[in-house]
Amino acid sequence: MNSTERLSLLLETLEIKAKQIDKKNAQVKVHRLIENNNLFSSTLFSSQSDRFSPYVKEVQRRITEFSRLVATDKIEISKVLLQKIENQTSAISKALQSNSIMHQAAKLSFDANSKVRIKRAKAKQANKYSDLTKKLMLNSHQLYQKLTEHHEFERRLMDMIAEREIERSKSKRHKSEKISTEVLALHQRLGRCRKAISVIEHDIELAEKR
Repeated sequence: MNSTERLSLLLETLEIKAKQIDKKNAQVKVHRLIENNNLFSSTLFSSQSDRFSPYVKEVQRRITEFSRLVATDKIEISKVLLQKIENQTSAISKALQSNSIMHQAAKLSFDANSKVRIKRAKAKQANKYSDLTKKLMLNSHQLYQKLTEHHEFERRLMDMIAEREIERSKSKRHKSEKISTEVLALHQRLGRCRKAISVIEHDIELAEKR
């Protein structure tokens, strides 16, 4: 089996999987959080989309061009194009495997933003209470502000983790290991952040009871 046949067979498999995942993503509400964001960098693909299928089609076009170059004995140019095709194919394959991770991070971010909006709505009710209650609620409002800041920090950390995961899926082994270390450190920071959020939420409950 020559290179063209091997790549064509691989692309057929990726095309089927890409269509399945694109359809699945379209039905997931949190996908709108990553809509209109390109899945890959412009240095790797000329296509720009939050769906996988356009990238698969781009590689298929390159395979056709590769076959034409081989047929006309343009060996050096075809070697360069083949390397590009293999890099693109590897990136698509890894990104398809990381799709659930990317959407899990998006869902966590979505849930965190929803929670912040609910807390802010509660904080606005402070003006309905007496002067004494207002003083107590002032402390509660400060806690809500602190909670909002921590949720925003939590969201940024989750976005950073998702970005690193995608970057890791496209990277070679030596760089992937470095990114894995960064992802671990980000998860540790995220854990500390969520612990702080739990403490603040407990303080808010005590303040509102008073």
